[in-house]
Amino acid sequence: MSNFWQDLPQPFFILAPMEAVTDVVFRHVVKQAGAPDIFFSEFTNATGWVHAGEKAIGGRLIKTDDEQPIVAQIWGGEPGDMEQLAKHCKHLGYRGIDINMGCPAKSAIKSGGSALIRNPQLAAEAIRAAKTAGLPVSVKTRLGYTYIDEWHDWLAHLLRQDIVNLTIHLRTKKEMSKVPAHHELIDEIVRLRDEIAPQTLLTINGDIETRAHGLRLIAEHPGVNGVMIGRGVFHNPFCFSGSGEQEVGEQTHKQALLDLLYYHLNLFDHYQEQLHRPFETLKRFFKIYIRDFEGASDLRAALMLTHSTNEVRELLANHKQSITF
Repeated sequence: MSNFWQDLPQPFFILAPMEAVTDVVFRHVVKQAGAPDIFFSEFTNATGWVHAGEKAIGGRLIKTDDEQPIVAQIWGGEPGDMEQLAKHCKHLGYRGIDINMGCPAKSAIKSGGSALIRNPQLAAEAIRAAKTAGLPVSVKTRLGYTYIDEWHDWLAHLLRQDIVNLTIHLRTKKEMSKVPAHHELIDEIVRLRDEIAPQTLLTINGDIETRAHGLRLIAEHPGVNGVMIGRGVFHNPFCFSGSGEQEVGEQTHKQALLDLLYYHLNLFDHYQEQLHRPFETLKRFFKIYIRDFEGASDLRAALMLTHSTNEVRELLANHKQSITF
């Protein structure tokens, strides 16, 4: 089995899988701004794919050859389905399989996601099933379902499954993202990993904004191998490059954000024949690019009333002279 994880620079940085966000379009936007070391797909439901095929997963596994290494994140509560989808992902050219055991969404916890925290045996069976594809298998999870002190037994169980990487979103399912991530537990988690499975890489996730921030955390908590950034990319799409923390000109940075928006629009059009994503899904991204200049709020409000990428381009062109940096 080829295991790309063993060849990664350390610490490595990962773009977190985010539903209806990290599709092939947005991954390329982030790559343009500053690529992470690893890409993850959106999370894809195994049972939906097994029973309804591609129409059930809405283009979540579409990728390109320049996104490397890329890991397919899958979820579900039926090991047989996990096995089939994992093998399909290998056929598509994915380099690894990551099992989502932390998603708190109601649709996910009916048969997978963070519900597996309450069913450790099923979690182990899902890992074993995914391994049959012959790809390295990793897991992304949370500290626990309801209580923080669930973390020790739950993470110990996962570490005993011989996975290549364990990513921990440092909150419980119940906490969602409503409280600060529990960075204070990192050292204890590192000690647990070292005791049970020193060969398993450890990645932290939660309230990490940039590469520089991640590097500071790793310096404070030796033994962490990787950092996963999710919502931080909405605050700064250049977060993996570190340029957001360099002394670049304010005007240059804001122009770069506008250029990135145009790139996003072009990619959306390019992949639309494959993805068939509603134009409305683009609107969640406007706040990334249109900000921090006089009139940004009004321009965002106007953009939310558009109905096509061409309307967006026309509106931006009409506001070009009034956009002041």
